[in-house]
Order: sequence, then C-alpha cells, then structure tokens
Amino acid sequence: MKKTVFKISKMDCPSEENLIKMKLSDIDGIKQLDFDLEERILILYHNADVDTISNAIKELKLNESLISSEETDTIIIESTSNQSKLLWTVLVINFVFFIIEMSTGLISKSMGLVADSLDMLADSFVYGLSLIAVGGTVLKKKRIAKYAGYFQITLAIIGIVEVIRRFLGYEALPVFSTMIIVSIFALIANGICLYLLQKSKSQEAHMRASMIFTSNDIIINLGVIAAGVLVNWLHSGIPDLIIGIIVFGLVIQGAFRILKLSK
Repeated sequence: MKKTVFKISKMDCPSEENLIKMKLSDIDGIKQLDFDLEERILILYHNADVDTISNAIKELKLNESLISSEETDTIIIESTSNQSKLLWTVLVINFVFFIIEMSTGLISKSMGLVADSLDMLADSFVYGLSLIAVGGTVLKKKRIAKYAGYFQITLAIIGIVEVIRRFLGYEALPVFSTMIIVSIFALIANGICLYLLQKSKSQEAHMRASMIFTSNDIIINLGVIAAGVLVNWLHSGIPDLIIGIIVFGLVIQGAFRILKLSK
C-alpha cells in the first residue's frame, strides 16, 4: 500500500472535502482519505496509480500539488457507518437552515439571506451526493450531480437578476434585525457542523488540530451580519445587495465544481 500526500490550496471548507471524496470514489484501490483542512493537506492510503489520482484531483481545479508518495505498512480498517451518520447530520442542519434563511430572506427582503440560504442548499447537495457515492452507483451519482449543479446555477442566476433589478429600481430597505439574528443562528449552525467534522477527522486520522478552522461559510455569515449593520447605519440597501451578489457568485462557482463530477 502507498501513502500519498497532496497540498490542496483551495480546499478550505467541508464542501471541497466532499467534492474530492466524490471525485475519487470512481477510482478503485483507494482505502482511506485523511483531510487536514486547516493545513490544506490530503493524505491517501491506496493501491491505485498515483497519476490517476492526481489527474482526478486536478480536474477540480483546487490548486493541488503532490508532496510525497511512498510505500507504507499502515493497516487500514475500513468503516463507513460513522461517516454516513455524520454526513446525514450536517446535511439536515444545512437543509433546515436553507429553509429558514430562504423564508426569512424573502419576508425581510434581504438578498444576503436569500443568497446565504442557497449556499446552505449547495452544501446540502454536496453532502447528499457524498451519501449517494457511499451507497449508490457511479452513474446514479453523476446523474444527480448534473441535476443538482444546473438547479443551483438556475437559482443563483435568478438571484443575480433580482439583485440587478433592485440596484436599478426602488426597493424597501431589508429588515436589518432579521438579517443579523438569522445570520447569527446560521453562524452557530455552521460552527456545529465544522466542529462535528473536525471531531470526526481527529478520531479517524488522529489529527492534531484542536480548533475549528475559519471556513467560507462562516465568512459569508459574518458578511451578512456586517451588511445588516451597514443597512441600519447607512439607511441603504446597497450593502445587502453587495453581499448578495458576492454569495450568488460563490454558489455558481460551487455549482460548476459539482458539474465536473457529472462528466
């Protein structure tokens, strides 16, 4: 068996981790994947060809580089039950907050909350696809990845059009208090997800990381909170629209990564 180590510079949240898992699920001979998101490191234990693995990761365009690949005597005990339970937990948390943020975003007229809800939905897609990859066929996984990616892009484009419409026309100010309160709860939810993921990795891969890394999701939550404060301070909806357009762009970027898995 070989132990291969990659540095993946753009792997900074659980979504990228799960995209890599799904991409590599097509390759026979991979026994275990250990992720250190804080250091952007992926360690693989495998019997598969290193070049095949490297080319698969390269297709995701996460700025990867091969650090080392060597023979190892490590014994791998394969178990997917704990991973499945964890994936179901974070999937449910993300999907619940997608519903909460989408409904409160529409009611409060906040594009920041609507955009953040789609980011939560995108994470739900990724975790769901990971579960399918564990128990389903490759063809089924790729078909659902394609539908999920196009659905995500469609919603994000509709959101961008709405942001442009609001930039050009008059629209009532979003309810800043709703933006802040809901985003704080979403921030807590993302913190719980990241804690569970980090705890799981530390048990399986004996990782030394003892604190939750800062992810894109948490940055987005803080951005919506900041936009809510600026909406109240400036009496303008522009900060909400700016954070909305940024997050919609991130959602589209994530959707294209999902679509790569369908090829």
